[in-house]
Amino acid sequence: MLLLGGNVECPTMIPYALIRPLLFAFDAERAHELTLDFLAVGASLGFRGAPPPSKAPVDAMGLRFPNRVGLAAGLDKNGTAIDGLGHLGFGFLEVGTVTPRPQPGNPRPRLFRLPEQRAIINRMGFNNAGIDALLETLSLSRYKGILGINIGKNFDTPIEQAVDDYLICLDKAYPAASYITVNISSPNTKNLRQLQGASELDALLEALKSRQGALADRHGKYVPLALKIAPDLEPGQIDTIADTLRRHRIDAVIATNTTLGREGVESSPLAAEAGGLSGAPLFEKSTTVIRRLALALAGELPIIAAGGIDSGERARAKIDAGATLVQVYSGLIYRGPRLVTECIAATDAATRQ
Repeated sequence: MLLLGGNVECPTMIPYALIRPLLFAFDAERAHELTLDFLAVGASLGFRGAPPPSKAPVDAMGLRFPNRVGLAAGLDKNGTAIDGLGHLGFGFLEVGTVTPRPQPGNPRPRLFRLPEQRAIINRMGFNNAGIDALLETLSLSRYKGILGINIGKNFDTPIEQAVDDYLICLDKAYPAASYITVNISSPNTKNLRQLQGASELDALLEALKSRQGALADRHGKYVPLALKIAPDLEPGQIDTIADTLRRHRIDAVIATNTTLGREGVESSPLAAEAGGLSGAPLFEKSTTVIRRLALALAGELPIIAAGGIDSGERARAKIDAGATLVQVYSGLIYRGPRLVTECIAATDAATRQ
C-alpha cells in the first residue's frame, strides 16, 4: 500500500514520486507487503534516509523523544521493517496491533485506497503473527529508538474475557517495549469498542495498571501504558474516558483510531466498503476529540495525535489542539517520507514559539 522509497535528499534511494505510480498499480495490500520487504532489504544493505535532526526533543510518558513525529501502529504489525523505518527520521515507532495468538485477519480484499480523497478504508481485523513471533523479530532488530508495542485481543476471545488477552500481551511485551498501547478502538474486531464503555474500561484499566506495577518491580523498569481511542465518541463519552484515564494514572492517550463514518468520501465508489476510514477526511473529527480531551485532561497526561495528518500544517494543528506527539500512517501512502521531515519541521516550529 505504501512505499517509503526514501527521501529525495538521499542519493542511494529512489525518490518516492517515481515509485508511487508503480505501487498504486498493485492491489493495496500487496503494495503494502512490497513496501515492508523493500524497507527490510534496504536496511540490510545499509540504505539510509537523510532527515534533518530535530531541534526540539520532547519529554512525554517519562521518555525522551528526539522529535514529536512517530509512526502509527498498523503499518508494520509484525515489526519486520523497523530497521528501515528507523532510518526515515521518526522520533518513535509503534508496531502491532499484536494479539496473543497468530490470526489471519478478515478475508481479502480488506484494504482500499481512495486517492481522490487521500483516504484509506481497511477491515484488516488484527492480522498478525502473534506476540511471540513479534518478540522474536524484535530481538533480531538493530533499531535502538523509542518503540511502542500496540496490543489487542484475538477475534475469537469473548469480549468478557478480553482482559486476559491484554494481560498476556502486556506480560510478554513489557521487557521489549518503550511503551505499550492498549487498542480498544479498532472497528474491525467484533464488539471491541464496547471496552470503551465506562464500566468495561474501568475494569480493564484497573487490571492493566495493577499488572504494570508488578512488572515494573519484576523487571526493574517502568514501561508506560497508553490507551488508543476511537474518533466516533460523543463529548460525554470523551469526558468519561478522560476521567477514567486520570483515576487509573494511565500514562498517555492516543487519539484517534479510524472512523466508521464516511464524511468526506461519500462520492467514492468505495465508500460502501466496510471498515475503518483513515486519512485526510478523518482530520477534523480526530482533532475535535483531541481538543475535548485536552480540555478534560488539563495537561495531566499527554495526548498522542493520529488521524488525517498529511502535511506539516496538519501536524502543527494537532499540537495546537493540545497534543504532545503526533503519529502518521495514511498520509505516508500519498506523500512518502517527505511527510516525516515536513512534520518534524512544523512541530519543531510549534515548540519554539
